[in-house]
Amino acid sequence: MKRTIDIIPSFTFRIIAAILLVILMFVLFILNLKSGVVNLGISELFGILTNESISDSALSIVVLKIRFPQAITALMAGWGLAAGGLLMQTLFRNPLADPSILGISSGASLGVAILILISGSLFPGFLSGDISANVAITIAAFIGAAMVLVLISLFATKLRNPVNLLVFGIMIGFLSYAVVDILKFYASKDALQKYVLWGMATFAEVDNRQLQVFLISGFIGIVFALLLVKPLNALLLGEDYAANLGHKVKHIRIIIILVAGFLTAVITAFCGPVAFVGLAVPHLARLLFATSDHRQILPFSILIGGNLTLFVNLIIRLPVFGGNLPVNAITALLGAPVVIYFILKTKF
Repeated sequence: MKRTIDIIPSFTFRIIAAILLVILMFVLFILNLKSGVVNLGISELFGILTNESISDSALSIVVLKIRFPQAITALMAGWGLAAGGLLMQTLFRNPLADPSILGISSGASLGVAILILISGSLFPGFLSGDISANVAITIAAFIGAAMVLVLISLFATKLRNPVNLLVFGIMIGFLSYAVVDILKFYASKDALQKYVLWGMATFAEVDNRQLQVFLISGFIGIVFALLLVKPLNALLLGEDYAANLGHKVKHIRIIIILVAGFLTAVITAFCGPVAFVGLAVPHLARLLFATSDHRQILPFSILIGGNLTLFVNLIIRLPVFGGNLPVNAITALLGAPVVIYFILKTKF
């Protein structure tokens, strides 16, 4: 009887917490649309969103073509990175694993470095910052990330020990960054500056045309992550236990890598290498809800990730920062203390 009584408050608390997180997400999304260098009233914003008020076309453009895609991009990035981070930490049984641990982000960085540092140095007009340049950067990042993902997936079929796969991914990252450093040495000043700015991450480079591709890709990755709940719970108890339950551990491991890698590749391609979200959010979810059950911790991580990136996007667009503060400057300030607290609390 006592066990039943203990479960009910816990279940009720998590339902209430989920509702509050959804409400907070909605509030932050509205604040992202109305706040910035030009602040809008709620009624004015609602009029623009419903097409009932188009008296000021400039404000409509700001909301619908700049703030709306930026807020949606931030939301999807938070969802995807949080889901990918939890998948990686469960797969490697390592609380310090994150979506970039397999070298996916470094592969994207290498693709962008080849495009910007070589093409930008040879053809300075490429750095004009027009839409075609942004699209080219996105494609280059995705190709670089996809190539590393394919390579990691192939080796995952050969390496039975997840630790070896982890080390292999880290080495891929070192090799990628070594090539990037060589390219930096020979790059022009303008090309180097553009690459450094891309590496700081931003939610502002996805326009309405790219947004559809980004959303569809992100939703596909998140749906597949949610479908992995049962095998993820089995892996928490060890690979032998998962195998005894009928799970094909080798296949599950490859699928987890593909899903987490795909989410990382998509988000890095469109937003740049966003730091700390995938690492810190799963820890924050565990600390808040005291559970490792993926049926609960995965949805909670996704909700917290979306709230975090919406909050970050709201902060970086404050007038005091000129509206263009790098994303990673805030994610590091928010994410690093969470990870440090987890390390001190667990003493692992």
